Amino acid sequence: MKFTRKANANWKGTGMEGTGSISTQSTTLDNAQLSFKTRFADGVGTNPEELIAAAHSGCFTMQLSFLLNEGGFTADDLNTEATVTFEDGTITLIHLDLKGKVPNISAEEFEKTAAKAKEICPISKLLNTTITLSVTLE
Repeated sequence: MKFTRKANANWKGTGMEGTGSISTQSTTLDNAQLSFKTRFADGVGTNPEELIAAAHSGCFTMQLSFLLNEGGFTADDLNTEATVTFEDGTITLIHLDLKGKVPNISAEEFEKTAAKAKEICPISKLLNTTITLSVTLE
């Protein structure tokens, strides 16, 4: 399977005082606000690090679902929070915190499957940073 997806960013002005927007092909983001405050403070809008966290948590969780299905399991609920750490101009860490409800799976099998999903998720493979994972089977 091969496909492409697009997003667009627009910026006007200086790095600190300027403003920008991000839009996605699906229009889920449609001129979403981007600014110095949305990236480095608590302004209203989005930022690249938040978008990476969203992409990584979504990709990992979907990959895990596929792997569970291959093993004969169907999740009742999978919830992954991705935390991106930005430090001195570099993303130094992404931590995935997984909580899941999967009938008839052992904690060991769930952890093993989650670790494999972390390794083979396309977004994990794309990122050049340390990626850690904590797993809770509920």
